Amino acid sequence: MAEFPQLGDLARIAVLLNPTSGVPDAGDSGLGGPLSWPADEPWPQCAVGHWIHHRDPLSAAERREWQDMDEAREARARNGTGEHNVVTHEEAAAQKRIMNGASGLDLITWERISTRPDPCTDPVAMVPVMQLRAVDVPRAFEGRDADLLQVLWCPNDHDREDVAGGNPYGGPRLELRWRRGAEQGLTTAAPPQPRRARDGYIPQPCTLSPVEAWDFPEHDDLPDDLRDAVMEWCEDQDWDYHDDFACLGGWKVGGWPSWHLTDLQPITCSGTDCGRRMRLFLTVNSGGDPSLNVGRFGELRVFVCPDASGHPIALNIQ
Repeated sequence: MAEFPQLGDLARIAVLLNPTSGVPDAGDSGLGGPLSWPADEPWPQCAVGHWIHHRDPLSAAERREWQDMDEAREARARNGTGEHNVVTHEEAAAQKRIMNGASGLDLITWERISTRPDPCTDPVAMVPVMQLRAVDVPRAFEGRDADLLQVLWCPNDHDREDVAGGNPYGGPRLELRWRRGAEQGLTTAAPPQPRRARDGYIPQPCTLSPVEAWDFPEHDDLPDDLRDAVMEWCEDQDWDYHDDFACLGGWKVGGWPSWHLTDLQPITCSGTDCGRRMRLFLTVNSGGDPSLNVGRFGELRVFVCPDASGHPIALNIQ
């Protein structure tokens, strides 16, 4: 991209964490493994209300009725008397009756899926997601009086804006714990098991191999004239700007966020009298060795205020 020196002014260094299955030591950087924890500090609990995903199996008669409707639509499509994805008024009424207010239907297990609020009168133990040492990922600690970062979350969905910095959200509640490890008398922690956890929210242990790389912003984040020129140049070269240059994927610290499911949604700080646009701090990716699944195999992104480390973080899922 040497043809566009102004693009270099927008580049950020991202640290690709490259998780690989394996159990890290308690004092090492890693995912889903043991943490170095102050002996006199209680393990964090989540007492914020959750959303519980409930599954209810269809009866044999309901399943047969649904399958009959599917077969009828396919027959209409084959005969040229209708489209495969078009239902009749009678079929729509039958589907509504069978769903009985549920939000989804699992056609593998034939279960209705509904989401119900849980006030969480019995707190849930938070789960260790990641531990980073400044010696391994120094860029994560720039401007902070800390040499150890611990990321924990409640492994349940929280459909509340107050856990995400005032932004619409539906995912795990997350905390960042910054420490000076040498000063706190840390020991290996044996975290309690959460009494309830959503599938895909318990990371499998992984070691990390951090690598720095240049990252470029989403095309919607480019100035109009630069975006037009870059997109035209990429088209001439038969390249895709997003896939080939921008918004590096995977687990990473820093860099630029991708907005591949929505239009650009700048995240602003909810701190008192702030309102600054926040910067991407951490991307948690689905799949791979950690075996997580956030946002239908998407990304959970943690944003921080560029001006004040004490301001609330913000969360977003794509």
